[in-house]
Amino acid sequence: MKHTLADVVEIDLHTEPPRPASAELRALYREEGQSTRRQATRQGLWIAVAAYLLFSITDILLVPDVALYAIAARFAVGIVAIAALEIQVRLNASANAIDATSACAVILAYAGWLCTAMMTSDIQSISYYMVFGAIFMMSVNLFFSFHFRLSVVASVVILLIFLAALLSFPPMDPTYKLAFGTFCASCFVFTSYVNWKLNRERYKVFLNALEAKVQHNEASERGKALLRLSNTDPLTGLANRRAIDQRLRYYWDDWQKSGRNFAAILIDVDFFKRYNDCYGHQEGDRCLILVANALEASISPYGGSIGRYGGEEFIVLARLDTGERVADLAEAIRRTVEDLALAHGQRRDGTSIVTVSVGASFTRNQTGTKLEKIIHEADRALYAAKASGRNCVRLFDPNDPQSSDESENVAALLKIAIDQKLVSLVYQPIRNAVSGRIEAVEALMRLRMLDGTAVTPSLFIPVAERTGAILELGRWAIRTVCRELLMDDHVPVVSVNVSPIQLKAPGFAASVAAILGETGVAGGRLALEITEGLEMEMHSDILRCISDLKTLGIKIWLDDFGTGFAGLSWLRLIDFDTVKIDRSFLHDCGTPRGKAMLQDIIGLVRNRGHNILVEGVETDDQLRLMQEFRIDQVQGYHVGRPAPAENFTAPPPADPRRARLVSPLRG
Repeated sequence: MKHTLADVVEIDLHTEPPRPASAELRALYREEGQSTRRQATRQGLWIAVAAYLLFSITDILLVPDVALYAIAARFAVGIVAIAALEIQVRLNASANAIDATSACAVILAYAGWLCTAMMTSDIQSISYYMVFGAIFMMSVNLFFSFHFRLSVVASVVILLIFLAALLSFPPMDPTYKLAFGTFCASCFVFTSYVNWKLNRERYKVFLNALEAKVQHNEASERGKALLRLSNTDPLTGLANRRAIDQRLRYYWDDWQKSGRNFAAILIDVDFFKRYNDCYGHQEGDRCLILVANALEASISPYGGSIGRYGGEEFIVLARLDTGERVADLAEAIRRTVEDLALAHGQRRDGTSIVTVSVGASFTRNQTGTKLEKIIHEADRALYAAKASGRNCVRLFDPNDPQSSDESENVAALLKIAIDQKLVSLVYQPIRNAVSGRIEAVEALMRLRMLDGTAVTPSLFIPVAERTGAILELGRWAIRTVCRELLMDDHVPVVSVNVSPIQLKAPGFAASVAAILGETGVAGGRLALEITEGLEMEMHSDILRCISDLKTLGIKIWLDDFGTGFAGLSWLRLIDFDTVKIDRSFLHDCGTPRGKAMLQDIIGLVRNRGHNILVEGVETDDQLRLMQEFRIDQVQGYHVGRPAPAENFTAPPPADPRRARLVSPLRG
C-alpha cells in the first residue's frame, strides 16, 4: 500500500529541525556575513587612512622640524595599506585576511608616524604628542569590527611600541613616564574590554537572528504543511475537493480565454457501501487507496489531474482535444480498476470484483455556460452509467432525452419547496465547553419529497447551489430562524449556513438587513456560517458583502476549517467571530498523531484570536478532551441532537441545576 501524503505532512508539522552545536555555531558565525565584513573593513580602512593623512596638520603645528618626514611616512604607509587592501579585495580574500591586513596597517601607521615624529628636537612637544597613540589603540578595538583576539594582539603591539618609545626618551621626570605609561595601559585595558563586550553582543545578535530565522523557517514549513494538508485527501493522498476545484477553475478559465478543451470525468466505486458493510471500514479504506493509486497511474500518460471528490467518488480533469480521446481515457480508467481484480463477492449483480462506473463530460462550443455545468453533465453521465448496470462508461450527450437524473427531479422540487412547505428547519445546540450552557444553535435545513421521503442535504444543497434556488432558500431560512427563535429571545444566537453564491448575489446584505428590520431582531444575534462550494474564491463581491454584514452586527463564522473547505487565506482576509474545526480532526484524536494535529490547528486559530468551536463531540471522553484543550464551544450528538424549534421554545425546567445533573451537556 502506498504511503499517503498525510504522513509526510505530519512529519513536517512535528519534527524539530536539528540545532547546530556550539562549535558549529562559532564556525557559522565566522562564515556568516563574510561579504558584509569585507565591505565594512574596506570602507573603514579608507576612512582611517583619510583621517590619518589629515593629522598631517598636527605634525606641522607640533613638530615642524620633522613634519616633512612625518607626513612622508604617513603617505607611504597609507598608500601601501590601501594598495594591499585593494589587491586582497580583487583576489576575493577572506574577511579574516582583510581584517589582519587592516590591523597591520594601523600598527605600521602608528610605528611609522612615531618613529619620524620622535626625531624632533622639541622634546616637550613630542612628549605630549605621543598621547595620540591612544587613538590607534582605540581604532583597532572600537572603530573596526575585528574579532577579539586580533584586536588584543594589535593593541598589545601598539602598547609595546608606545612603552618602548616612552623608555627611549632622554632622562626626564619619572612621574611623567609613570603617568603616561599608566594612561596608555589603561586605554589598552578599557578598549580591549569594550571590544570584548562588543564582540559578545555581536555574537548574541547573530544567535538571536539565527534563532529568528530558524523559527521563521519552521513557521513557514508548518504553514506549507498545513496548506498541503488543506489540499490533500488524508486517506488516499490525492488532491481533495478544494484542490481539484481550484484546478477545475484554472482549466475552465483557460478554456474560456484560449479555447483549450478539457474533460471532467467522475468515477464512482460500484456498491461500495455494501463493500464497507461486509468487509469493514478498514478494508474499505484499503480498497479506496488501491483504487486511487491505480487511477493515478492510469491517467499519467494523459497528463491529467485526479482528486477524491467525496466518499467513494473520484474526479479526473484532463486536457483532451476530442470526444474520442475522452472516451478512451474513461475506458482506460474503468479497465484499470477492473484489472485490479479486488474481490467483492457480496455483490448481487453477477460480478465478484470491485469495479467503477464512469461518467464524463467534454467542453463544447456553448454560450452562457457556467463552471458548474460541466460537473453537472459529468454527474448526469455517471448516473446514466449506474442506471445501465454499472462497470461501464457514459459520455454526456446533450441530445439524449434519457440523460435526466435524480438531481433534475430535486431541482424541480426545489422550485415549489417553500410554497408547498416541503422545506423545514431543525436546530442543533452549541454549548459552552465548560459550563454546558447553550450559547447558540445551528439551523439545519431539511427537504422532503411530495410523498414524504426525505432528501439528504448532500443531494439537494449542491443542486440548490447549481440552480440558484439557494438564494430564495437562504432568505427563507434567515426569516424563519428570526421568527421561530430570535423574536421571542428563546436562544441567544442562531447560526445559518450561507453559500458563496449567496454572498456574491447583489443585494444579499440588504435583504438580510430588511429581514432583521421586519422581525425586530438585533444583528448580533444572527451568525452566518461560510461554507465552500465550487464558487469559493477570494472574490471582491464576497469580501464586500461580508463587510456589509459585519456592519449590521451579524457574526461571521468559518465552517469546516481544516478539511479543505476553508482556505487558510480566509483567516488572513476576514475577521471571523468563530472558527468551527471539522469533526474529522476530533475523531482522529484516538492516535497521538491525530491529537497533535488537532492541537496544531487549535493553536493556529487561537493565535489569530478567533472563538473556537469543535464539531462532532459524541462521547464523554471527547468532551473532556475539548475542556482540556480549552475549547470555547462544542457541538455534536453528545452535546445535543438536531431538534425542531418547539424543543427550544418550551419553558425551562423548574430546577435547571437538577436538569443538568440528570443530562449533562445533552440536548
